[in-house]
Amino acid sequence: MPAPPVDHPAPTAPTDGAGSAAPAPLPASPRAPLPTAMGPRPPRKSKRPLAAPPAHSTPLEEAARFARVEDDGHVYLLINDEEHPVGQYPDATRDEALAYFVRKYDDVASQVILLEQRVQAKAPSSDMQKTAKHLRAQVGERKMVGDVVALVARIDAVMDAITELEKIERAAQDEVKAKELAAREALVAEAEELAGRDPGTVQWKVSSTRMNELFELWKAAQKNGPRLGRGTEDALWKRFRSARTVFDRHRRAYFSQLDSDNAEAKQAKEALISKAEQLSTSTDWGHTAAEYRHLMDEWKASKRASRKDDDALWARFRAAQDRFFDARKAANEAVDEEYGSNLTVKDALLKEARQLVPIKDVAAAKKALQSIRDRWEEAGKVPRADMGRVEAGLRQVEDAVKSADDAHWNKTNPETQARTNSALSQLEATIATLQEDLAAAEQAGDTKRISAAKEALAAREQWLTMLQRSARDFS
Repeated sequence: MPAPPVDHPAPTAPTDGAGSAAPAPLPASPRAPLPTAMGPRPPRKSKRPLAAPPAHSTPLEEAARFARVEDDGHVYLLINDEEHPVGQYPDATRDEALAYFVRKYDDVASQVILLEQRVQAKAPSSDMQKTAKHLRAQVGERKMVGDVVALVARIDAVMDAITELEKIERAAQDEVKAKELAAREALVAEAEELAGRDPGTVQWKVSSTRMNELFELWKAAQKNGPRLGRGTEDALWKRFRSARTVFDRHRRAYFSQLDSDNAEAKQAKEALISKAEQLSTSTDWGHTAAEYRHLMDEWKASKRASRKDDDALWARFRAAQDRFFDARKAANEAVDEEYGSNLTVKDALLKEARQLVPIKDVAAAKKALQSIRDRWEEAGKVPRADMGRVEAGLRQVEDAVKSADDAHWNKTNPETQARTNSALSQLEATIATLQEDLAAAEQAGDTKRISAAKEALAAREQWLTMLQRSARDFS
């Protein structure tokens, strides 16, 4: 079994006269490799297949400009005619040793590309700078082969771009805080305006509702909004709390006065009860129902009598309403019987709609469903007890057609098709490599390798069949 690759420790940095280590920064640009590094070498038999290239793949011919590889697998990085030991990949060909450390470079380059894309897309920058510094440190270790100078320049550029992105985000956060401060101040100003009104002119029900809404908005802002700073928030809350306190004091004083107005309130509610009782025998359902709503609004807006009188008055008022609405309910039930024929039509349409499922032809199903909808509207109303059932049944078919339509779109999405084709190409390349391994194992008569190669090849061929089927769906 071949020995695993070995990374060399970082070389000792040059020292000055006092013995202190001097920094060794990366140069501005690469130079051509030493002539000895590019000399012809006798080919060696490969002992392991090359792994699939990463997303960013550097050709070995290009990478050879930046490295020297010895026969024993030692790899050196070339920067401005200076060699830096990278590591050893023993028991392998020179190309395999070089490819192993090129892949390390490609891995970092792929992450740099991803980071550049995130910056370009203006994704949240919370961890970008940390990632960039980590990649910069990896390249600085010189444990890879490639154009490390250019890669460092790209990392430095993306770090500058991240800094600018952070500035933009901070500006956006400042803008959000400014808007939140204006919104909080508006809540406080409205609460103070409510508290400053003349108690004799205030509509207490409406104003109390609004004050409660303001308080709920304040709590929601405290819980979910951006923080404004403890000093600012405390000052605003003090003003808001003071306004609520004044408002509540005025409201209590106002309603305490209602006790002396009990007789007047009772007389007003007796008048409302008289109107409600006169309307209780009406058969003009729509108009009378609206009149009852108006009477209810007047009842709610009228002054309160004593608790005992108010409960008794309410019972009489409610009884008059109940007589009317019970009669209307009975009339509606009679109408529901009349709508029975409409229900028969809609049940038949629902049965027709359900035959569309499962969806085989999306376009035909959408056309048929539109026809059913048109006839559904023409059929008219159905009894109240069946309305929910038939409407829910039609919605189920509509949802099925929509899901099929969405699935059809997803299958024909060009982005999904491109990803499938890319995976298909990579898998075909892998299968070709495995077939070569199997042929070599059969020629050598190695039963263990033959079995392993056949097993791996069968699995990939099964995956290939699945991907080919997916690719045919896009065609």
